[in-house]
Amino acid sequence: MKIEETGLPGLLVLTPDRFGDERGFFSETYNSAKLAEHGIQTTFVQDNHSLSAESNTIRGLHFQAPPRAQAKLVRCGRGRLWDVAVDIRAGSPTFGQHFGIELTFENAKQLLIPAGFAHGFITREPGTEIIYKCSDSYAPETEGALVWDDPDLGIDWKVTGTPILSEKDAAAPTFKEFETPFRYEAIP
Repeated sequence: MKIEETGLPGLLVLTPDRFGDERGFFSETYNSAKLAEHGIQTTFVQDNHSLSAESNTIRGLHFQAPPRAQAKLVRCGRGRLWDVAVDIRAGSPTFGQHFGIELTFENAKQLLIPAGFAHGFITREPGTEIIYKCSDSYAPETEGALVWDDPDLGIDWKVTGTPILSEKDAAAPTFKEFETPFRYEAIP
C-alpha cells in the first residue's frame, strides 16, 4: 500500500495495491496490522455506503464531536467524486486549511481522515458511490457541519452545474460562526 502525506497532520492518502489478471483484480483496502507498521493506529467499528444519483450532489462538510468523534477511511466504489477534509482542530498548525482529492473506482485512492476534520464531497458522475469506515458509530446528538461554500475556507469544489444538497447542509454555519470542540494533539 502506498501512503502519502497531504500537508495536514494526520490526513493521509492511501492507495492499495491491485493484483489483476484476465478475471479482474484483487485489492486489500484495509489491514490494521499493516497500517500499524506505518504508525497508523485506527480501529473502525462501522462501515457506511452512500449512493448519489446525480452529478453535483454535495454532502458535507460533516463531523461528529467528542466524545463520539470519528476518524474515517473513505473511497469511491463507483463513479467519481471530489473529496474534501478541513482541519477543525484548535491549535493545529493547519487549522482552517483543507485538502481535496479526486477519488474514483479506477484510481483506488482512499483518504484517511482523523477525528477533528470536517468531511464532504461532490459527485462528478451520476450513480457515484462512496464507501467509508468510521472509528465510532453514528451519534446524531454529536453531529455538526460547516457550510460547504464558505468563502473563508476557500474550497474550490469544481462545481459544474447546480449543486444538489440537503436543506440541513445549506443551512450549516460558516467557519467564523463555528466554535470547534476539537483540540490538536501533535502526532508523535
